[in-house]
Amino acid sequence: MSSVKGIGRIPGNTARLLLNNGAFNITLERPFTLSRRFALGIASETQAQSTENLEKIVRDAKQRFRDTLPRGYLNDEEFALYERLYGSPLRETAPEDVGIPMHVNLDSDTMTSSKQGVLLRPQADGVFQAVKYETERQLKGERNMPALPMNSTEDSERNIVEETAGYVDIVARSQREHDALRKLAQDYEAAQKTIIRDEDGTADKTIDESESDSDDLMNWLPEIAQEQGGKEYRESKELQRYHPVTLKGRFHDSPIELSLPMDELISPIRELLERTHVKHVKQAAERSFGGPGLPISPSTPQGMKNGRMGGIGLPPDQRHMTEIEADAFLAGYLPPACASIMSILREVRKRIGSQWIQSRLKQGQNKALSVLDAGSGGAGLIAWDRILNAEWTVMEDQGDVEGTQPSGQKTVIVSSDKLRHRLKSFLHNTTFLPRLPDYEHSGHMRGVHLDAGKNPQPRKSFDIIIASHLFLKEKQEHFRQAVLNNLWSLLNEDGGVLIIVEKAHPRGFEAVAQVRDTILNQFLSPQTGETSVLSSEDFNPAFHRKREDGYIIAPCPGHGPCPMYTEPGKSKGRKDYCHFSQRFVQPQFYSQMFGKHANNQGEVEFSYVAVRRGVSKKSQATGIEATREAFAGYEHAKEAPDMQTLPRLVLPPLKRKGHVTLDVCTPGGDIERWTVPKSFSKLAYHDARKSRWGDLWALGAKTRVLRKVRSGSGPQRVSNLAATVRDEQNFTNLNLSPGDKNSVFRNRDPGVRVVQRHTTMKEFLDAEARLEAALDEELDHEAEAELAEEDAEGDVRTRRAL
Repeated sequence: MSSVKGIGRIPGNTARLLLNNGAFNITLERPFTLSRRFALGIASETQAQSTENLEKIVRDAKQRFRDTLPRGYLNDEEFALYERLYGSPLRETAPEDVGIPMHVNLDSDTMTSSKQGVLLRPQADGVFQAVKYETERQLKGERNMPALPMNSTEDSERNIVEETAGYVDIVARSQREHDALRKLAQDYEAAQKTIIRDEDGTADKTIDESESDSDDLMNWLPEIAQEQGGKEYRESKELQRYHPVTLKGRFHDSPIELSLPMDELISPIRELLERTHVKHVKQAAERSFGGPGLPISPSTPQGMKNGRMGGIGLPPDQRHMTEIEADAFLAGYLPPACASIMSILREVRKRIGSQWIQSRLKQGQNKALSVLDAGSGGAGLIAWDRILNAEWTVMEDQGDVEGTQPSGQKTVIVSSDKLRHRLKSFLHNTTFLPRLPDYEHSGHMRGVHLDAGKNPQPRKSFDIIIASHLFLKEKQEHFRQAVLNNLWSLLNEDGGVLIIVEKAHPRGFEAVAQVRDTILNQFLSPQTGETSVLSSEDFNPAFHRKREDGYIIAPCPGHGPCPMYTEPGKSKGRKDYCHFSQRFVQPQFYSQMFGKHANNQGEVEFSYVAVRRGVSKKSQATGIEATREAFAGYEHAKEAPDMQTLPRLVLPPLKRKGHVTLDVCTPGGDIERWTVPKSFSKLAYHDARKSRWGDLWALGAKTRVLRKVRSGSGPQRVSNLAATVRDEQNFTNLNLSPGDKNSVFRNRDPGVRVVQRHTTMKEFLDAEARLEAALDEELDHEAEAELAEEDAEGDVRTRRAL
């Protein structure tokens, strides 16, 4: 460890630490005197603290070290408060987390020795010349320098200004923070010396490798527990209050707000947008996405969900885009799309399990998972990289893998050249396709084809297909069927995952629900306890598809008809529809699209369904049995339940005094309202109070009632029913028998048939006119009767008044 020398007191409230390679200046907000005992690093802190001091210490620690925490920085009481407010820290604080390596030159060529320095001397032609100088005499003189007197203001200021290069200027709020920062500075100095010592070739280690060799970042929290509490292992006190199944069924992680990838998404887009003024990008985004607030972008603002319920205004498969439209796509489309897909992929990973991804990563680059991003313009690939990085980190910590992480094959659908050139700058190792491949009508490439061989060419398949905003823009049902057939043909038959994402409004939900019903009725085999719509005798390979194994991963707990989509087609006045929400931290360029400068809290809502092909569902319980067991609760169950058979909260919970009301979608295919009172179970009531929209619920309830779904009235069904009633009334008024109805158009003579048709239509119109006249007369009689009653009541009141 390098030597540290403290200086008693210098103006500016600056405590300077002299290290072999330079000076680390740690500034304190309040003046204090550094005693000799504190300068040597053996000062102790007082244990008795008030509640205000605890909160201030925890807030300062969060603000200073962000999502990390130095080893032994907080005691038991402070660490418990830290977990309750912010959750568990991600890892131990490294020197670069507080900015120490940012201001120090890490180049081994310019720092070959702790006794040398480099200055850049300007020449006449404008070129800088590197001049080396020795610092041993200066450091030696400072090492023998006596302590500065308390009133030597000018000398101390001059010493601060004349300090050698290579410093970190950090503001410390307390002595405890000063100690932690000093420890990080010393660790950095020791690691830097290791690099200088090993640069001859004996051991080529980086700072991160030396730290990973000495400290296991995954086990530092238990070590803190051993040092402070003497326990063998210590879990978070906040997590101990929950039931394990409740934690497994959460839809959102902690923290709830997602942080978008900085290096993979935010920084590249920010650099691309620097060449264009933000005002022009905002105007182009408003033109492309429906005006202020961007209502037809992936994120729909509050108050604009019942207006234009169409698709996306600027899809990535649009063939022509101008330069400014491509910039508007990067700024207004990618952030909310990445947040929604990242939330869905995280839920899919939880429900399928990590083994599905880890088993493919262990097989290497050739067997890694392949992903097709169709509709999100690369946002799905960035979200998938976050999932892969998390799994690879877990496997590295366990010692299962080593070396370079396999990324697999990544493909994205982008038609515009302007947009493709921008995405190529930060989507590396990615294949760009101008349109969705069509294997349904491509043939087998053998036989009659001139360029075909004897053997059929293998077709490309993808393990994950993210279909974002592809179905809502198709107005006709057969167009949606063609897109679904194409996506299903591209999906891997052995465990492939298809994710359908649409906007969170009634039309978007209806598009997702229609795709879900088509997959269940045409593509997947019936589940246990369900009957097939088509019998084996009626199966025709020319018209019907051979059904195969598969199941719905999320969000549906069952495979029956959707309780919110009882009638196919559009529905006017729909209030209840299945959708979910995800909060995320808005980048600055995205906030400027809305005219916001200080608020960076964003939220995106979406409707989705995730389906797996070729794999059967683990649980064989029927929907009614799974609902009954979930209502009884798994609080004291010996075996963990199947998470894919638990009810899901489809609306935010209603938290009242003494009870919590949960609106859940049950595996039996109903929307029910479950009530969890305080008297039911202390643990269940606590978890219900902390539940959120989208969570799975496994601790049961005391009462359950069916909840009426406000699905509106289908205009197509109502109009057809009205036409049927009118026709029946017309036939009734004509006194036609069933045989006469069938024999009206039975004559094959064209002339006679035309005359009969016109005659029949005239009779229909006359009957309808008589019916309308009768209704008008009846309404007139009712109106006259009401007026007569009102006049009679008025006369009675007048007589009473007289």
